[in-house]
Amino acid sequence: MQLIRGHGAITEEHRGCVATIGNFDGVHLGHQDILAQVRELARKEGVPTCVMVFEPLPREYFSRISGSDDNPPARIQTFRDKLEALEQAGVDQVLCLPFNESLRSLTADEFICQVLIEGLAIHHLVVGDDFRFGCDRKGNFESLQAAGEQYGFTVDHTRTVVVNGDRVSSTRIRQLLSDGDFVEAEELLGKPFSISGRVNHGQKLGRQLGVPTANLRIGRRHCPVQGVYAVRVHGLEKVYCGVANIGMRPTVNGKVERLEAHLLDYDGDLYGRRISVEFVNKIRGEQKFDHLDKLKQAIEKDIARARVILAGV
Repeated sequence: MQLIRGHGAITEEHRGCVATIGNFDGVHLGHQDILAQVRELARKEGVPTCVMVFEPLPREYFSRISGSDDNPPARIQTFRDKLEALEQAGVDQVLCLPFNESLRSLTADEFICQVLIEGLAIHHLVVGDDFRFGCDRKGNFESLQAAGEQYGFTVDHTRTVVVNGDRVSSTRIRQLLSDGDFVEAEELLGKPFSISGRVNHGQKLGRQLGVPTANLRIGRRHCPVQGVYAVRVHGLEKVYCGVANIGMRPTVNGKVERLEAHLLDYDGDLYGRRISVEFVNKIRGEQKFDHLDKLKQAIEKDIARARVILAGV
């Protein structure tokens, strides 16, 4: 899979494709159905598939420039994990458009001409029938169809995927993750919820407390899970059970969200290793303790609880 960074990086080999546009946060069952539509159309035409995404996400950009206290939705995935999921879904190329003042200033017609036609020279486009775009908000499904008739591409709307009576969406999955319902979240994602990253050096507080942890940067502005969890850790010589804390670490006045995972019955050096932490069950919310001794006691209880949970699943 090729990553195209900005429409200025589009080359002749990227042109003439079947494309779709969206955030694709989580690459859940609904997204996977869209990608199946795109693959089917591309196969008939004998052309590449292309997914168009934005970085930062539009709501993240507008939240930042407005200085608003309203946080954008938590990301289910990091950008890297999204790319890996799209590649696994058989996508040929991803066009990542930097969402900045230049892009947000484009009218709907300018976006169609500069990106879809002059850039990608699309054959087909698959988007939701409620899709809107352009600084004037005039871009919608109907205007795309009209442009297609003029410039020679077709537009299909996405299908709705329903699980347990409700539409599969990133919003629904975020709520399930926040509620600690990892069983239904996995059903909608098509895979267990996990956070991946490279283990880096932290404060080494866990080692001082006798429970060394693997520290991972979250890699996003906000994460949909907060607290202490029973987890499984992948990416090593075998799968390890563990307990993980994700949050601000208020007991030590942390300033940045981090994931700290203690691997049960593991003795080794993890620094620099890339691991994936799969969330199984929530144990408790994040707490601030008055003293490190109380934190250590709580961690010991968390470990005991995690062993019980993971032994039963």
